[in-house]
This record gives sequence, structure tokens and C-alpha cells, in this order.
Amino acid sequence: MSIFLDEQIKEDENCPLPPMDKYPDCKEKLKWMKNMWMSDSCYSTYGVNGSLCSFLIYLSEVESWCPVLPGRAVTSGRKPQKPLTVHSGHIILILIILILLIMGHFRQGQRALNFASSALTSFVPPPPQILVHPGAVTDEAGLKIAYTAFNGGPLGELVQWSDLISTIYILGHHLHLSASISDLKGILGVNTGSCPPHQSAVEANLIYTDIIGLRQIQSVLQTSWIKYKCMIRVLDSFGTEPDFNHAAWAQKHNLKSPFGGFNLIPMQFYTMFPHTPDNTFLGFVVQHQLSSEETQQLKAVKRQNQALVYGKSAKFWEGKWAYLDTIHKYMEIHGTVDGSAQIPNYVKNHGIVTGTEVQALLRQSKVFVGLSFPYEGPAPLEALANGCVFLNPRLHPPQSSLNSEFFSRKPNIREVTSQHPYAEAIREPYVWMVDMHNSTDVERVLTAILNQSPYIPYEFTCEGMLQRVNILIEKQVGFVWVLMEFCHSTGRWPPPSALQVVKAEVGTSCKEACQRAGLICEPAFFPELNSLKNISHYGVDCQTSEFSDSHVVLPAYNIQKHCLFQSDPLLFSCVRSDESLIRICPCRDYIKDQIALCKACI
Repeated sequence: MSIFLDEQIKEDENCPLPPMDKYPDCKEKLKWMKNMWMSDSCYSTYGVNGSLCSFLIYLSEVESWCPVLPGRAVTSGRKPQKPLTVHSGHIILILIILILLIMGHFRQGQRALNFASSALTSFVPPPPQILVHPGAVTDEAGLKIAYTAFNGGPLGELVQWSDLISTIYILGHHLHLSASISDLKGILGVNTGSCPPHQSAVEANLIYTDIIGLRQIQSVLQTSWIKYKCMIRVLDSFGTEPDFNHAAWAQKHNLKSPFGGFNLIPMQFYTMFPHTPDNTFLGFVVQHQLSSEETQQLKAVKRQNQALVYGKSAKFWEGKWAYLDTIHKYMEIHGTVDGSAQIPNYVKNHGIVTGTEVQALLRQSKVFVGLSFPYEGPAPLEALANGCVFLNPRLHPPQSSLNSEFFSRKPNIREVTSQHPYAEAIREPYVWMVDMHNSTDVERVLTAILNQSPYIPYEFTCEGMLQRVNILIEKQVGFVWVLMEFCHSTGRWPPPSALQVVKAEVGTSCKEACQRAGLICEPAFFPELNSLKNISHYGVDCQTSEFSDSHVVLPAYNIQKHCLFQSDPLLFSCVRSDESLIRICPCRDYIKDQIALCKACI
């Protein structure tokens, strides 16, 4: 081949060169490989041996600079993927998450599989490739969450990760787990040596991570992370509100949070509980599948006149003794707190125990006692599922990032009015609100409590989570595994028929206005209402109008019928209000105990 004569590369008679018309850089890459293939041992691991043929194979199949040689299959340098692939040198972290699955956080067995096969949508195209990277459990994060999980440390995030992993696997998608930055680099094909970058080991269609993991992805990929931006879903326990998410707006308005400013679509943040309709409610699973032996043991447990205190750490008990003294007048008090804690001597402390032992204690108890902290954990729902009443302390004043050290770094100003706002909405007879500092109120509640049957909201059951995640993956990603609506929303999901328009009076948010109408605010419909033509169909007669990026309450209008429309889609928000503007709110209905889905969504 004459173009290579000056480079003294002879064409292999067994390796005829293909046409290179569509590969303008191939020639220069071949020249580079001739001189540099011995500069890194990684090339030889791919079969490069100094011959023209080996150069072409590498540059066409491992990278994409040259055409594939005639007669060779296009493999992209990848092996067929199994439904579950663990990419981890830090395998202990992944094993801990998997142990949580095995120990009962999503062991629904055949029941779950039957539900998945009979009640859920069957995907026509090949299952998507889903990468799961929980950044908080990586060694690089330094949080040691996984290592402290069985020694009294927080379990909430790990429970959600284990349930998400199980859900994806049961639904039949290709699941890839990563738990270190080196794993992430390998999966995404990022250069770790002096070789040019390889292609990604996984062509991910969807990436689940957390705030720490998102930062790791940005650090690993640098500016090329934008390629993956729309396929990212961020598990975010307490939620991120639109104005905190918008980097320029947050800086201009002094909304300080180390966890904000990512400029994602707000619905890409997935929460533990349905805090705000601006984010997506992911949830977790409360009910457990027990072994036959464990089931028999729990059946033998008799309900006693006792209470179990919600608090594994000594600091949760501080300043609560008078409250517990009042409860002790009516029933025996048990705890599962670490041995170093200073607690009242009448408390029967079982120490840090297993999940099955906690369930047995809940089955024995009538009351699960909240101490006002930790906020919004899974344990109160576990108590309800085991037939316990939950005492949910009111917070005076309500806690938020404006007045609470705990919430001060959170990217929202949502007010938390009790230890568990979701449980607060369940109400009596399952959840009783109580003022811890008012012994009369505490006694009133204790005398009113009767034995209760178990209760689990459907959205926190195995079937509920399978249904919800199945639809979120299908509709938020699309049948061709391309993000159809997140980055260029046209309001096609939820279906347009679900839209119900409500006007929010001055000083009222769309979240509040929709709730008062028995509905929920649906941010996917904001673009539909963000035009003069469309809002005229809903009784809004604009005398004048303009587009603006100076508010987070648009579309809206004032008493002079001057209409304002949102020019920056990242600033659509359900949760903000304005004292001079009437908001035009996109609402929808929802399935009882499955708030993430409208009635026409399934």
C-alpha cells in the first residue's frame, strides 16, 4: 500500500486494508501506533505485536479510529454482559449491600418474581444497561457507611440502595455495580495509564448514583460528563429544590449548599419520601420476606404492654427523660441502643440487634416511641408494618435549613413539622402526633391508643416499588433507551389527559394549591402551561405578557393581568410562592398510596 511505503510498514497479505474514506484520522493513528505501541504494556494485552494487522484491529475494535477489517465481527471490545455484573476491586462494599438484600430488605422471592412477570410492562427492546454507583459507600468518600451499618450506624441510604438494586434485577434489566473510582473509570472507559482512552466497558442507558457519586463522575469524566448528564438519576434523601439546583440562581440569591448547583432537571433527584413534587419519589420497601423458621418465631410472639424507643445512639436520648418517664407510667420501655448510652435505668436495653430481632420486639410492643430525631428514617414504617402505633413528636418550631444545623447544608428550605412528616400524613389510629414537652398531651395519646392491625402504604410494599420503578424506567427513559423528555420535555408523560390546571392565590405555592384540590403538582406539565396561547384555554386572559428568568413561580400573573412566563426551564418549581403573583399550576391526580403515579399512568 503506497501510503505506508514511506513509513516502512508492509501490508500483511492476510490483512488487506479496507477503504478509509470515512476514517480521516486512521492514517495518523497508524503512524502513531507504529512508533509508540511499545510505550505502554496495555497495547500488548489487546494483542498489538508490531504488525499492521494488530494495529488495525486495535484501532478499529478497541478504539474507533479505523474501519473494521473485512471478515471480522464488530465487537466494540466488549464481552456479552450478564444481567448482574459487579465491577469492584472494593468487593466488600458491594457484598455488604447484597447482604442487606439477603438479610431481608427485599426478600420477596417468588411473589415478587410472579408480580414482575404478570403485572408489569413487558419491554419490547433489549433491556437497558443500568450502572449503579453509590458514591457514599466508596472508600474515596471516607464516610464508612457500609462498615458501620451493623454497629448502630445509619441504615436508611443502604436500605434504599439495596431495594433499588433488587428492583432493577427483578425487572430483568442489565445491572452493573460499581463501588470505587477505579471501578467507575473502568466502566466508563476512562484512561488510567498512558494509553489513549478505551471505549466504555458498558454503554449505559441509565446511571443511578448519589451526590457524592455525581461529583466522582464529574471528576472522572471532566467536561465529557455532559454526555451522561441526562441519563443520571441522583438518590437524594432529603431532596433538592429547583432554585438550589440552579447554580447561577443559587449564587445570585445566596442559597448556600455544598449539595446544590448541579443544573440537572429537578426530577432527576430521587428521594426517600415524597417530599416535593419537583423531585421524583423513589422510596424503598418496608415489608420483609422471612424464612419459615423466622415466620414461626414471630407468630409465637405475643403483644405486651410495652413500648420500643426509636433511637440507637445515646445523643438521641438526651433531654428526653421526662417524656420517657411519662410513658413509663403506662407501659414497660425497651431500647436497642449502644451500650455506652446513658439511659433511664428502667429501660430494658437489648443493645444493637439484627433486623429479625427488631421485628420481634416490634411485634411484642404496642408503641414505637419517636424522640424527635433521626428525621424521616424507614423505622417508623417498619413499626407500622409490625402492628405498632408510632408516637411522632411535633417540632416546635418546624426545622429547616434556615434554623437547623442538621438541615443547614441541605439544598432546600422545606420545613419539617415533625420527626416524620410522611408518617404525620398517615394520621390516627396508626400515627399519633405528640408534644414531647407536654406530659398532659403525652398521657392523652397513651390512654387513647388501642391495639392496631399492621399497616403498610402500598407505595412502600414490594409490589408498589416494582410498579413505580418499572414505569419510571420505561417512561422517563423511553422505549429506545434515549432520554426523551428529561432534557427536552414536551409533556408526553404523564399523559396530557392527566393535566388539571389550578390557580394558586398570592402567597400560595402550587404544591399547596394542588393539595387543597386533592391533587399533586406535576412539574412535567409546566412547559405545557408556559405559553400565552395555552393558558388562555384555562381562563387566563393576559392583557400583556413577557418571558422572564427572574422568578421561580412562573407561569403567573398579577392583578393587572400582566402574565409572566418562564424563560429558564430549570427554574420551574412547585414549592415556591410570591406575594404579588397568582400562579398557574399544573396538577394531576394520583393513585391512592402510590403518589408518584397518576391514575392514567398505568
